[in-house]
Amino acid sequence: MTRVVIGIETSCDETACAVVDENRAVLSSVVWSQYDEHRRFGGVVPEIAARAHLEKADIIIGEALKQSGKTWADLDAVAVAGGPGLIGGVLVGVMTAKAISLAHDLPFIAVNHLEGHALMARLTHPVAFPYLLLLTSGGHCQVLIVKGVGAYEKLGATIDDSAGECFDKVAKMLDIGYPGGPAVEKRAGLGDAKRFRFPVPMKGRVGCDFSFSGLKTAVRVCVERQGALTEQDKNDICASFQRAVCTQFQDRMVHAIEVFRHKYPDARDLVVSGGVAANQAVRGVFEELARKNGLVFSAPPIKLCTDNGVMIAWAGVERLKCGLTDDLTFKPRPRWPLDERA
Repeated sequence: MTRVVIGIETSCDETACAVVDENRAVLSSVVWSQYDEHRRFGGVVPEIAARAHLEKADIIIGEALKQSGKTWADLDAVAVAGGPGLIGGVLVGVMTAKAISLAHDLPFIAVNHLEGHALMARLTHPVAFPYLLLLTSGGHCQVLIVKGVGAYEKLGATIDDSAGECFDKVAKMLDIGYPGGPAVEKRAGLGDAKRFRFPVPMKGRVGCDFSFSGLKTAVRVCVERQGALTEQDKNDICASFQRAVCTQFQDRMVHAIEVFRHKYPDARDLVVSGGVAANQAVRGVFEELARKNGLVFSAPPIKLCTDNGVMIAWAGVERLKCGLTDDLTFKPRPRWPLDERA
């Protein structure tokens, strides 16, 4: 009997739900993004996000179940992002999933949102444990060895801001739209990446940590010095900024690959996941790193890089297969590291 899991995601500004089975079939995926609600603020407002989740969650879940062609009786578990994230939104998702669990007598699985991203490539590619992962998004930037479901070793992380936040802030400085990542990438494709020499924090240092705060400040100083910006100025700033981000990824991941190879000489997979993994320039860096180091590069399809219900449902499938379920005393976690020992 093929196990089927419904997954609910409400940890930030997407209300999402999906139904996935253990044979890697995505039976449905529904995502409602709150871009219009937050665009005028240039970023996510937690209170607005929580209210929007409350208004939309039942509708999105119902639609995902309908599109899957399944009934509640056909499901084997309900999975939900239990954190980390904006606590108001996480609460909405967790309480909804608990109600479904009680009403339909389904096992309840609290998924670490980051684990959803971490395992996503295993849905779409033949990625085997252990593998090296860069998880980079609006709220997170860390490099880990994924040893198995629920088993992670952190090698490094940002010491200040995440790469995704940096993309968003640069877009806001330049007034080029929200969300910032796609806006900056589009402009970068039209710009001269060598016009501005932005710093590459941490370059050449030992270890696998990242830093983006100084780069963000350097862009702000550049914008202030330029004064009134032309459209080409904005394009060139985006291109130069994106180049600096990619250079840092390339430099830091060389160290991470060395550590990974030392620990697991026979392992072969290099994965990048999270919202920033949708950036084609970033993907290009990892494809080149994999080629040079004899690794196989994988990343989820672009539409599955940003927050979605598929990643939560798939992580639920992986956890269910390992016998990892939770009871209804689970408490939503605004902070929830993948490597609890780090």
